[in-house]
Amino acid sequence: ELDTARRRTTGSIDALKAAGFPDAQIYRVPTKSNDIPGAFDAGNSMLVQHPQVKHWLIVGMNDNTVLGGVRATEGQGFKAPDVIGIGINGVDAVNELSKAQPTGFYGSLLPSPDIHGYKTSEMLYNWVTKGVEPPKFTAVTDVVLITRDNFKEELAKKGL
Repeated sequence: ELDTARRRTTGSIDALKAAGFPDAQIYRVPTKSNDIPGAFDAGNSMLVQHPQVKHWLIVGMNDNTVLGGVRATEGQGFKAPDVIGIGINGVDAVNELSKAQPTGFYGSLLPSPDIHGYKTSEMLYNWVTKGVEPPKFTAVTDVVLITRDNFKEELAKKGL
């Protein structure tokens, strides 16, 4: 399991719990791979195990794992209003957000590559010139939620 994947999924689940989402309604399923086919297989397995669930909130380590889960719900007959998928990365979500009709993929958390690049360069510069070693982990918190309503504008702001 990638540390990034663990942090992202655990962080999502922790936020849901902190917001009052019932722990008994949080289901986890491992994926063989962090792509659409791997998440599709995992999602199908999850749906079969919980046929009583009629509305799904799907989170994952990236856009593609969430898209795989959304595709699994579509294959099982769920309609877009019954599914909310929120991915992470942004650019992999463009095709989905561009579709004429909404799907269960609501949006994606788009990191700020310009800010991350600047901070990375700054930390490297300080390490080389001042001997200030950067932290082993730096949380990425500069993100924006892109949806069907704002993705073109937000991607343009980032030059994407």
